[in-house]
Amino acid sequence: MKPISRDEDRLWEEHLYREEPDADFTLKVMQKLDGVSMENGEEEHPFVKKSKRAHWMRRTGIAAAAVVILAGGAWFAFERTAEPAQPAVNAVDRLPLPNIPVPEALKYSYFADDYKRLKPLGLVVNPDININDQGYTLKIEDVLVDRSHMVMTMQQTTPDGLGSSRSLSAMGRIHVTDEEGRQVATLARDTRTKGSVTERLLFQFDDEIPDQVVVRGELRNLNVGRYYDYEKKSYEDRDVTVDWSFQFNIDMTKAKSLAVENSMDNTYTSPEGLKLDMTQLVRTPNGTRLDLNVSLEDELRANVNEDWANYMSIIYHLEIPETNEYRIFNGIRPDARQAKFRLQDLSELRNGGPLKLSETWDPAFVTVDAKNIRFVLDGYTLPVKEEKSVEVDLSKMRKDVDFYTFVHFEQLGDEILFYDFDYEPVMESYVPPQVDVKKGSSLVLKGRGTFRNSFMGDRWVAVDSDGKEYPVEVIGYPDQPNNNGEYVEDDLQLKIRGFNEEKGTKFTLKRTVVNREYRDVNWEVDLPSYNSLPWLK
Repeated sequence: MKPISRDEDRLWEEHLYREEPDADFTLKVMQKLDGVSMENGEEEHPFVKKSKRAHWMRRTGIAAAAVVILAGGAWFAFERTAEPAQPAVNAVDRLPLPNIPVPEALKYSYFADDYKRLKPLGLVVNPDININDQGYTLKIEDVLVDRSHMVMTMQQTTPDGLGSSRSLSAMGRIHVTDEEGRQVATLARDTRTKGSVTERLLFQFDDEIPDQVVVRGELRNLNVGRYYDYEKKSYEDRDVTVDWSFQFNIDMTKAKSLAVENSMDNTYTSPEGLKLDMTQLVRTPNGTRLDLNVSLEDELRANVNEDWANYMSIIYHLEIPETNEYRIFNGIRPDARQAKFRLQDLSELRNGGPLKLSETWDPAFVTVDAKNIRFVLDGYTLPVKEEKSVEVDLSKMRKDVDFYTFVHFEQLGDEILFYDFDYEPVMESYVPPQVDVKKGSSLVLKGRGTFRNSFMGDRWVAVDSDGKEYPVEVIGYPDQPNNNGEYVEDDLQLKIRGFNEEKGTKFTLKRTVVNREYRDVNWEVDLPSYNSLPWLK
């Protein structure tokens, strides 16, 4: 089999540690809210964003709609009547999950329901990997497999018997290939899990899958965390060399037979020059996956940041009249959720190809047996190179706004006001490499912001009078949208790392990249349906 190159290690690192917004809320909360009904009308909830429902009501002629907002994420149910009462709102109609025991490694994770869907169908594989080297143990059991994805849980135990979820420094040395060593799956992300949890790996299979798949790992370097070195008086990373090499095969014939695949050829180009190509819809017992290619025309490409594909996001909703489902995905809207699994494959971008984007919807939110699904594009976000700056003097309050403030910043429809500031101690472990500071404090600007664009992915920098730059961390999360479709954060903070009292009171605050949200789109697609689902026979 072919050796694994340093470039592939780097690609894995990009996949594992790419910044992405956290998931909206847990699946278990939604399950416990089945059957919740709405007693009062819209007057009791004036914060609900009307503009995002207008398109649906225009298309269907609905005079009124019921809205339920659950724990920071919302889902909509609509009754197609001229003068609807306020109907009870139920969760997605789905087949009850079998009451079967779930392995400890999955029981308290988001994958417990996935296991219950796949196990009765024979789509859970136990490779029985159990390796012990110097007291460091690796176990791999209960691999979840369907036509679309493979989930592999790696239970890591240290010599003291404690579990470890530390990152493996050589995660790029795990490959999913055919028997000749050709890659047949790409690392994807479970959007419901925060951070880079590398003990549970998600792979998305390519379009062409062999009957026999080989999973191979060559794991030797294990990072077991930070410890305090009393001689050096600093925290150090501790690495251990182990031999955790493994290999096992997976028979994919059954997984491929229990799926429905539909090729698609639907293309749209936005007024600004973003091109979307729908290529495939894949239905499995564990979710429905939509595949798209994303590319930029030259003029738009010249205006975006180099790593645009890492932060690019499409904002859309699904309309399923048959089950009264209306699901909004992505963006910073409080009524939006994330796809269950997401793949952003950047491999072809280096050769001038498209970004390969896949979104897989959880059966708990989008029924896998739903027909007549309509995809409606609502917008998209891109990190645009749009620099703007403002001069700040902490010793003087400005009086050119409604109330006293230190900073008044406006850009592309976003408005930010900072009316207070403080200094917080610098934690050594959080100081970026480019900041030469071992102790002291960081300036924290406090205020509020009103945003028309996506909140996450913006880049800020502060520049002092000597031209020295300081990285800026944005802290906060937008609240409910107002009637203008803007998102308000009343507790917004900008933490300027390493800028303390000794640096003075004057500096320049720059926003260099804006994660801009484009809403000037017009694209609707009726997704392919099916005659039968093989796993329901």
